[in-house]
Amino acid sequence: MPATGAGRARRTGKNEDMTTIRRAGRDLVYTALGSLAGLFGAFVVGFTIVPGVALSVTVIFTVVGLLIVIVALRLAARIGSLHRRILDRMLRETVPPPAPFEPGTGILGRLDRRLRYRPAWRAVWFSVIKLPVAVVQGYTISAVVCGLIDMTYPEVWLLFRNHAAGTRLSPLSVQAPVPVLDFRVSTWPGTFPAALVGIGWLLAGVWVARGAIALDRRLIRSLLGPATLSERVSELERTRTLAVEDSAAALRRVERDLHDGAQMRLAALAMNLGMAREKLGDDDEPAGGPAASGAPSDLRTIRELVDAAHRNAVDALADLRDIARGIHPPALDNGLAVALESLAASSAIPVTLSVVPAGGGTTERPAPAIETIAYFCAAELIANATKHSYADIIEIEINYERSGLLRLRISDDGVGGADQARGSGLAGLAQRVSTVDGRLDVSSPPGGPTVVLVELPLRA
Repeated sequence: MPATGAGRARRTGKNEDMTTIRRAGRDLVYTALGSLAGLFGAFVVGFTIVPGVALSVTVIFTVVGLLIVIVALRLAARIGSLHRRILDRMLRETVPPPAPFEPGTGILGRLDRRLRYRPAWRAVWFSVIKLPVAVVQGYTISAVVCGLIDMTYPEVWLLFRNHAAGTRLSPLSVQAPVPVLDFRVSTWPGTFPAALVGIGWLLAGVWVARGAIALDRRLIRSLLGPATLSERVSELERTRTLAVEDSAAALRRVERDLHDGAQMRLAALAMNLGMAREKLGDDDEPAGGPAASGAPSDLRTIRELVDAAHRNAVDALADLRDIARGIHPPALDNGLAVALESLAASSAIPVTLSVVPAGGGTTERPAPAIETIAYFCAAELIANATKHSYADIIEIEINYERSGLLRLRISDDGVGGADQARGSGLAGLAQRVSTVDGRLDVSSPPGGPTVVLVELPLRA
């Protein structure tokens, strides 16, 4: 039993030694391949991206420079894929690829998407940062090779330099990745220190290779893997912007469909019912007319039904117009200021409207989704002031003074007391404004005045 246990221990030790040797071998092979791929990537990217950027800033060769930049980005992405494949094959560590490229529509769209493809730019940065790591990996492999050569000097001396006494032979130079010492071997006993130096270079190369591999792994995971946190945030912001703009466009389409379809049909129905009522005439017709020659009660019933249908059609048309106006006011097609002017004209409380342009007297029109949010904020605030403020006047100010920002200031001279925290309509407005990174501030002390400031970006 003791012998069996000792044998098992020896076999376990041998297995561990073989595992360590195999791991060291894989590390060294990966280091060699990673060094070659890193030097190749830095060379290719450096000699394509730099001339491309330099040419793209010129007037004449802008298109040529942009095309070279696009080629460089694609090459960098392919080289990044090569590094991930080497890591997977040699070290059995899989790094998921980044999000695939999504081409745009048209030549300019594809060009813009290709230039904005962030994984390719991260691959460019990887090639730049990888260059010093590749140099270190190259020196690591050279240290291992030098160590292996130095370790063979005792055997080499016995096999090839075991000559008769008095034979003059040139000394053996001890190999080193950095020539800091001029160490030469002239005798067979002197080969043993050379072998010890070789063992030192071998061990140093293996340990430095592991450190370089650890750094290489972090670079590959952070720059060649899936999107980073900032890119994911940017992608979420982009998709949110698209969702906001798509919803605004969908509402405008619904409003146009209601205006051009259902409203037109209801208007035609109301006109036809009105004409039918005129044809039927009135109840107090002279004797001998239609009321006296047939069934006056039937005609009266028909007239009542036509009158009721006409009233229902007119009411349905008015409701439909209100619904369409609530989805997307047609006045917004002419701009926010025009839409707010029409809104102010229909207010029960007098409303004054002023527009403060940006510097130079020009105003950049906000995106349709931003204009829609600003309009409905103003409509809700005017409705709240009409119901609760007992104000004599409402003031609306559209301010474009800050670049890239729309400021909508609505104030009244009412009794005040509006509180956003009490679950009123102000909370809903604040939530709606926040969907585009806007801000809503309410100042309404008891006794008034109430001032609501809405800040919205010109683009979502």
